[in-house]
Amino acid sequence: MNKIPMTIKGEKKLRKKLEILKNIKRPQIILLISEARKFGDLKENAEYHAAKEEQLICEKKIIEIENKLINAQIIDIYKIKNKNKIIFGSKVKIKNLKNKNIFKYRIVGDDEANIKKKLISINSPLSRKLIGKKINNIISVKTIYGNIKYKILKIN
Repeated sequence: MNKIPMTIKGEKKLRKKLEILKNIKRPQIILLISEARKFGDLKENAEYHAAKEEQLICEKKIIEIENKLINAQIIDIYKIKNKNKIIFGSKVKIKNLKNKNIFKYRIVGDDEANIKKKLISINSPLSRKLIGKKINNIISVKTIYGNIKYKILKIN
């Protein structure tokens, strides 16, 4: 399986989510199942079936997170020497050449991505175009609105 790049912060966030699922959510669901069994016939027991469905979803999330952590490539973005090129963890400032809007983003792992916080996934079309580029390079990103050209203004 391919390694999954993530920052130290992203790994901590996933571990916390896993801890909550295993130590809080899972015991709550077990309690719900136990309580639902008291209502009688399991074939027609809606509470029991709902709790079992919730248990299945929880267990799938636990397995998914554990697999991500097993295959994680933890990258300390503060120890990387980038030689003025955009790499994983870089903060970039870009300008849309058509409407002149300016955007600032940090390139992070899939689980860390949050457009409201200006965090974009390493696997997003924009990130894939930005990786390896330098200040003043122009990139073209295919979107539903057509190709949009951006100029790279700053790299941190």
